[in-house]
Amino acid sequence: MTIVTATGPCDAPDVVDVVALGESMVTFLPSRPGRLADVPSFDRGIGGAESNVVCALAAAGHPVRWVGRVGADGFGDHLVETIGSYGVDVTRVRRDPARPTGVYFRTAGDRADDTHEVAYYRAGSAASAMSVDTVGLDAVRAGRVLHLTGITAALSADCLGLLRELTAPGPDRPLVSFDVNHRPRLWTDGNSPQVLLELARGADLVFVGEDEAADVWGLDGADAVRTAFPDTGVLVVKQGALGATVFDREHVLHVPAPRVDVVAAVGAGDAFAAGFLSATLRGLPVRDRLRHGHLMAAAALTVPGDLAMPPSRDHADRLAALDDTAWGRLRLGPGWTHPEDRADEEVPTP
Repeated sequence: MTIVTATGPCDAPDVVDVVALGESMVTFLPSRPGRLADVPSFDRGIGGAESNVVCALAAAGHPVRWVGRVGADGFGDHLVETIGSYGVDVTRVRRDPARPTGVYFRTAGDRADDTHEVAYYRAGSAASAMSVDTVGLDAVRAGRVLHLTGITAALSADCLGLLRELTAPGPDRPLVSFDVNHRPRLWTDGNSPQVLLELARGADLVFVGEDEAADVWGLDGADAVRTAFPDTGVLVVKQGALGATVFDREHVLHVPAPRVDVVAAVGAGDAFAAGFLSATLRGLPVRDRLRHGHLMAAAALTVPGDLAMPPSRDHADRLAALDDTAWGRLRLGPGWTHPEDRADEEVPTP
């Protein structure tokens, strides 16, 4: 199977494997299940689709950069220090003395559950002021891959203009990875279907959930998604617990996901993108790119927050190389990424 492999200006002095641009926020995670009105206390964490991806990639051994804007406040300090502690280059993050760092609170349940609540405090945030004039475009483009998401497009007109600039054809453009990441609460003008379609069609590699494509564009199934993106070099349709399907210009491949004992259903999509990008950068076979995506997602699903330490490269490679029967028996639970702590991962199907 032929699939696009990341290439780019690798002779640039500050080139990295992946640059991700977007808003990161301080996240407040509930100390117990229940409505936001009833939760008495919260634990502080960090959240942001794009920074989640590069934190996971850095933990997996890739040189990466996060580009964004935060306030000149304590929450901004916390974000920059925490993301940097993963090994991510944060030297191109800009501080805004006039706008705050975004924060949000969420309940403990599954994001897809009707009882799940998220309270965003990001309107007028420092990140919403990102534009072609306030972001260093050379630093953004100095990677083999540039990773973007549809979340940024919803933050402001300037942010949308920036994404249009970065997804436009050009001689200095790296491979553009785009995760649709539709967040209905952020789209107040009803323009999300056409805007996300435009941006996704401008990317080289697109990640989209099958359910997400149904909600945004009314597309039914992976084949219908491919029909909507006939010219996309690599299209990855995530299908939840069923697995994922990848389309390139000539082939289609579906790889089932392993069974996972879920602790919290957050961060899996970002982790999947990180796993797939890591394996792509390493030139691994297409099946293994999907399997590495599933394994990274499983790491995120088996911890309470958005970010998880991925398995070691050797451990992940060993699991990704399993034959189809052994892969089908795989069941992953809390602690599976730490070989010294885990039980046998291969659990027979009941």
